[in-house]
Amino acid sequence: MKYNFDELVERRGTDSVKVDGVKFFFGRDDLMPLWVADMDFRTPPFVLEAVEQRNRKGVLGYTFAPREWKKSVVSWLNLRFGWEVEKPWIQNVPGVVPGMALALLCYTKPGDAVLIQPPVYHPFFEIVEHNGRLLRQNPLVFDGENYVVDFEDFEKKVKGCKVFLLCNPHNPGGRVWSKTELAKMAEICARNHVLVFSDEIHADMYHKPYLHTPFASVSSLAAENSVTFMSATKSFNMPALALAYTVIPNEKVRGQLLSFLDGLHLSFGNSYAFEALMAAYTEVGRDWLEQMLSYVYATMDFMQHYFETEIPLIRMVRPQTSFLVWLDCRALGFSQSDLRSLFEEDAHLALNDGTMFGKEGCGFMRMNVAAPRVRIEEALLRLKGAVDKRFPKGVR
Repeated sequence: MKYNFDELVERRGTDSVKVDGVKFFFGRDDLMPLWVADMDFRTPPFVLEAVEQRNRKGVLGYTFAPREWKKSVVSWLNLRFGWEVEKPWIQNVPGVVPGMALALLCYTKPGDAVLIQPPVYHPFFEIVEHNGRLLRQNPLVFDGENYVVDFEDFEKKVKGCKVFLLCNPHNPGGRVWSKTELAKMAEICARNHVLVFSDEIHADMYHKPYLHTPFASVSSLAAENSVTFMSATKSFNMPALALAYTVIPNEKVRGQLLSFLDGLHLSFGNSYAFEALMAAYTEVGRDWLEQMLSYVYATMDFMQHYFETEIPLIRMVRPQTSFLVWLDCRALGFSQSDLRSLFEEDAHLALNDGTMFGKEGCGFMRMNVAAPRVRIEEALLRLKGAVDKRFPKGVR
């Protein structure tokens, strides 16, 4: 490999939420942080160089968004997904979650119903409820391997909603939705006049043979009735730069959001972030991304074998995308508080509690494996020791 993903990068003392935030969020600082969804790999050198080049210009004055940044997005989406978009469809927003929250304020009123599919990325709950919208839920069904949509329930719950928040691909389960599933959701939402927000921040990181499908690309109904949220920050480990973008083919829907954002003076964006995006959305960026995914995929191969042979009471749900692993711990028979205790008190690991993604996450934990393999190996050794202590051999 051209890039060294085994390098141990020291993140302590950098105001890292993932590392320096452990004490605040977990009440102790002796836990290995495998929770917040950024990478422990060094941010790609071409991204850091783009930021440094911008810095060397010497003046941090007011700036326009570079003319070429939308061209980079158009090219990348075509290359990565075969999705042909036009530059006017694209608008920068200050992050996927902030962008979705702003869009909710734009397209809905207090008291309007919004549909989500738990277990799902926890800010979906927050941006709905904290902004005075009514939360409706269409729980996903775990079939033992992956999550699937209960379409009968979906048809019922979506009626009367203004917006449906789709996590595409799914977080925390790592599911890459099929074109058939997406098209069916699109048809139901269009028929019921429900606008779809598609969070596609993990889109770039699909594991072959899976291929991410942008929601708006599956049909004309999907294209005309959706707002897609995407970003380079997750894929290239630069969330501190806080840049995402929307893709909205429908001119009327797009005009509403652009007018709303103009009223809040949010159209300029961050000059460093634009430069970083343009550096990432290149052939060099694609090469780094594929090498990173190959490394993570090999880590998951190792993990899957380790769980099957050494910790069979915990089942790894193999993700089809990204670097987040959903652990099915239900065979342990623990309450959720006891499960957290196993990971934190016994194994000294900081993972995401499955219930933060909704009550459907009870019995699960989410583990971030975008780290040098030696750290993942150490984490699994700690977890094996903790489980063996609770379940001595011959007692299982």
